[in-house]
Amino acid sequence: MIRAVMVINTQGKPRLAKFYEFQFLRSACGEATGAYTQRLWRFSCSLYLLSSRAENVSNFVDAESIFGPDTRLVYKHFATLYFVFVFDSSENELAMLDLIQVFVETLDKCFKNVCELDVVLNYSKMHTVMDEIIFGGQVLETSSTEVMKAVEEISKLETASNAISLVPKSVSAWRSR
Repeated sequence: MIRAVMVINTQGKPRLAKFYEFQFLRSACGEATGAYTQRLWRFSCSLYLLSSRAENVSNFVDAESIFGPDTRLVYKHFATLYFVFVFDSSENELAMLDLIQVFVETLDKCFKNVCELDVVLNYSKMHTVMDEIIFGGQVLETSSTEVMKAVEEISKLETASNAISLVPKSVSAWRSR
């Protein structure tokens, strides 16, 4: 099962964070920490781990100390973004690396050569793409063309729903008096 998907820029700012499994962290005094604190801690640990690695080493990392037992992390670095997938032993590492490639290819098709600014300004579309590929920690679709068809259909539905006026014209004309 996929436990988390993160897109982090090289400065440590999260651009996408989807956690499919919630785990409490224990502080030094044994108290459970909050969800926001957990995410900040996991982001900072993940970024430190990734940024300190040399370019010629493997993209697969044991992440048990950050995300709990039986956890692996695979990442790919494109321009200023790290695409990170966290998963357990039931998933194949090479399949996860390929899934990152499918995700990036689909974003490239959506935004015509994706960059960090596209990700920041169109976060809802990025979440839609991610939801079409992964839902609830399970892989749904691995074909970027099929994902693009679904995303385009969702975009058409969104524009059609935005065109519908919920207030009748007679009421809106009455208000303008």
